[in-house]
Amino acid sequence: MQQIAITQGGNESGKASPADHYPLHSDARVLLGHSRRCDIRLSASGVARKHAEVRKTPDGIYIRSLGSRCFLQLNGANCRQAGPLTLGDEVRIGQAQLHIINAPTPDAPAPAPAPAPTRAPEPSNETAQAPSRVQPAQIPPSQTSADKRSASVSAALIRRFQEAISERLDLYRRDVLQTLSAEQLRQEAQTAAWELINEGVIELTEPVDADRVVTTVVAEAVGLGPIEALMEDPSISEVMVNGHERIYVERHGRVEKTSLAFSSAASLSSVLERIVSPLGRRLDEGSPLVDARLPDGSRVNAIIPPLALHGPALTIRRFAQSRMSLDKLRELGALSQAMQAFLVMCISHRRNILISGGTGTGKTTILNALSAHIESSERIITIEDSAELQLDQDHVVALESRPANIEGSGAIPIRDLVRNALRMRPDRILVGECRGGEALDMLQAMNTGHDGSLTTAHANSPRDALARLEVMTLMAGMELPARAIREQISAAIDIVVQLTRFSDGRRRITAITEVAGMEGEQVLLTEIFRYRRHAALNDGCLSGEFAASGQIPAFYEAMRAEGETPDLGIFQGNALT
Repeated sequence: MQQIAITQGGNESGKASPADHYPLHSDARVLLGHSRRCDIRLSASGVARKHAEVRKTPDGIYIRSLGSRCFLQLNGANCRQAGPLTLGDEVRIGQAQLHIINAPTPDAPAPAPAPAPTRAPEPSNETAQAPSRVQPAQIPPSQTSADKRSASVSAALIRRFQEAISERLDLYRRDVLQTLSAEQLRQEAQTAAWELINEGVIELTEPVDADRVVTTVVAEAVGLGPIEALMEDPSISEVMVNGHERIYVERHGRVEKTSLAFSSAASLSSVLERIVSPLGRRLDEGSPLVDARLPDGSRVNAIIPPLALHGPALTIRRFAQSRMSLDKLRELGALSQAMQAFLVMCISHRRNILISGGTGTGKTTILNALSAHIESSERIITIEDSAELQLDQDHVVALESRPANIEGSGAIPIRDLVRNALRMRPDRILVGECRGGEALDMLQAMNTGHDGSLTTAHANSPRDALARLEVMTLMAGMELPARAIREQISAAIDIVVQLTRFSDGRRRITAITEVAGMEGEQVLLTEIFRYRRHAALNDGCLSGEFAASGQIPAFYEAMRAEGETPDLGIFQGNALT
């Protein structure tokens, strides 16, 4: 067995004390400092309350400092951590010297008498409230294992830290959040957290690791709190916070509850404030809901009481760092090769496309993938509520709507941006989503020479998509007869791409439909491709196949009449998969 031999110097008498010896068991974790709660209490000068930690692992013995200002010296060189230590290495902690030695054999002379395993301090209020720590020599290995070291940080401790950091950095002032960059704020909070530990303002409980505590409290004080770790997981596409105690995620298309939680409702409110403040928006009783986005492009929606009855609610829609292409979507089973070839042909021949689907079905993803096939020489205007589109072309002008300010003025809706885009000499207009009266302006743009434009809308089928487009057109406030609106729709929209998210989490294009004009009062639709769903498999995934209806789109017939020879084989049912 190995031991820690410690010689302390620099005390009041100026003389070094005799060496004390402490045994090191397997998986031991030993805290060193001048606090009564440390395993080895150092009375030498230059030692912090909880200065360092020694761990014995199967790989060797390691030592590391526990504070930003707690330095060590290994064989005369400053360091923050060292290991594995070897026999003869000298580690200095302030005026104390530490050596690793082998325990003497039974035949060898015993070392100088070691102190009792537990140093009983004089009675005080501190010791009356907290029992003294047991020395590592008496701790069973099961209590010093990795599960103890990874004990969770309590919500009460996080709240105490957060309040102390906020007071020290004056984070209650809104202008502090606006003047400091995110990195500066994080560094300041980290320094303040270590100072609170080193000064003894906040003492850490026994099983909690100092580094983990600092990381956690800094995230809650100046970051995104417990959801920071979720934002680093590429498999998560959506983060949903229902009050400060419940956090859900969507992973691979399925929603699941996590074990994470904010320390308090105030902590969640602080995170929401840090999200919207850099964007010049407010979230309070006068403006209790807001749409925003994070620096990485993730879309954020937040709503607070009194509108949210059970506490603040936060929804973050994340987007992949690398954009999905049609090739990648085909590999994932979202469409067939024939459907991909047809959609690329629609883009190159400037067909107006409406992408329809429910929430979270991948409409923006498909819109992004289709836009990659627009010629780089064309001028593209994108219009969105929150910027999500990621176009590779160089000649792109991105426009974003603006909500009203705190006084209720200054709002710029999408409809105004669509009208303004017509004066910007666009070749194509891409509207992220039609939700209201802007549908009328979009239809007029498609009917006045801006062929090849794309937009999305919420609907459950191609027929429902056109009906909803009709309703949104009426929201523009124009008293138009229903037939006139339907004629506008049938003349403007060429192709409807329908998306569906299935119970297994997969998203697929379930229909590609051509708008074939009017017959009486009805808009005619011709289904070109469809997805035929089969039974569920044992692993929960759904099986099915993509099929063609055999119908040839009208613009393919026009291409043949003009002498072109498009591939008609893709419209044969057996040539799809």
